[in-house]
Amino acid sequence: MTEKNLLTAIRDALHDEMVADERIVVLGEDVGARGGVFRLSEGWMEEFGERRVIDMPLAESAIVGVAIGMALHGLLPVAEIQFADFIHPAHDQIVSEAARIRYRSNGDFGCPLVIRAPCGGGVHGALYHSQSIEATYAHVPGIKVVMPATPADAAGLLRSALRDPDPVLFLEHKRAYRAVRGEVPDTAFTTPIGVAEVKRPGTDLTVVTYGYELHRCLEAAERLAADEGIHAEVVDVRTLAPLDVRTILDSVTRTSRALIVHEDHRSYGAGAEIAAVIAQEAFWDLDAPLVRIGGPDVPAMPFAAPLEHAFLEPEPDHIYRAMLALATA
Repeated sequence: MTEKNLLTAIRDALHDEMVADERIVVLGEDVGARGGVFRLSEGWMEEFGERRVIDMPLAESAIVGVAIGMALHGLLPVAEIQFADFIHPAHDQIVSEAARIRYRSNGDFGCPLVIRAPCGGGVHGALYHSQSIEATYAHVPGIKVVMPATPADAAGLLRSALRDPDPVLFLEHKRAYRAVRGEVPDTAFTTPIGVAEVKRPGTDLTVVTYGYELHRCLEAAERLAADEGIHAEVVDVRTLAPLDVRTILDSVTRTSRALIVHEDHRSYGAGAEIAAVIAQEAFWDLDAPLVRIGGPDVPAMPFAAPLEHAFLEPEPDHIYRAMLALATA
């Protein structure tokens, strides 16, 4: 086991997979000579050559479109979108092409493609470097959507994404890149896509979350246990599509209370789907109404620090108060 931050865990896992499999190709804006805006692929162009680490033009539709062509011709492309906010020009390629290739070919063809995209706010990135995009793509059948919150999960899920025969959108919260550290096995392990994990056992309420909000929820849960003796079970979804309904329902039916937390806009977010599943499948097990916490319905995250802080409603203090109110309802 080696302690790593989230960024290093992703870098090491992808590097080792590239060494092991010559079919893997990395392409995106500035990924070659510069090593990417976060320096994840620094030095790789010299190590693997310009045919495997490819600097692309500022055209996300071309990045994903070329990657789809590579996938259809036997390569394993990893397309990097510099920031998740910039993925929208590639929406048609992702939704109309990559996600539908297996369906439209009646299962004859797959599209083994990984799209990496740094997402999320809290880094003073303002309007065009802070978006959460997971709900947009989790809504689309044919593409898997993954958002790891810990270094070990990031490494294991990335390896699984590279082995998946269909497209995977791999979302990485920028704030977690260097702030979140953890032990990572030194072996080439995998973490299954579509399987949630209970990160903190508890008996009094269930908190369902993902991404960087996991760490805020865990912090709030520890405080609540110390202050009030109330023990929250924290479930890390890890994969939004497909969603591990069984793990969520198993937890909720034991605790009889559910709080759903995410950074993305509250309306029509991933939490709405999770809440609907709980309401439909575990209604008679609930002892209190479902509670959702999410970002406000404003067009984008502001730059000014006080406004950015206001947008990031799912902070530990707010989550703590919501947990306490739900547990005592």
